[in-house]
Order: sequence, then structure tokens, then C-alpha cells
Amino acid sequence: MAVNSFRPSKYVDHEIVDAKNRIVGAIRVKPSGVLWSPKGSHDWLGVSLDKFQEFMKENGRKQKK
Repeated sequence: MAVNSFRPSKYVDHEIVDAKNRIVGAIRVKPSGVLWSPKGSHDWLGVSLDKFQEFMKENGRKQKK
């Protein structure tokens, strides 16, 4: 007998909003990288997780949890 299970998501999308709560873009997190798309665009710009890691080490600021 087969066991039912949940299929993991292929990606997770998050909308980016400005101070007036207007959508300005979106971030898509995938197992292979991070993508960004400006509002109204069907094109995504992406970086690998390795490149994202390098960027965050050089430019990121320590955050409280």
C-alpha cells in the first residue's frame, strides 16, 4: 500500500514592498540559487548560491534573530 506524502516546493516567492506597501519586485528562493524580478517584469535575474554567499559575506550586516 502506498503512503501519501507532501511534495517539497520547487521554490518560494516573496514580494518586496516599499514604505507605502506598493510592490516593487519579487525574490524567488530556489535550491540552486536566488532570483530577483522587478515589478511588472516576466524576466528573472539570478545568482548561484555560491555567488550569493560571497556577496553576503562581503556586503551583509550582522542581524539579530
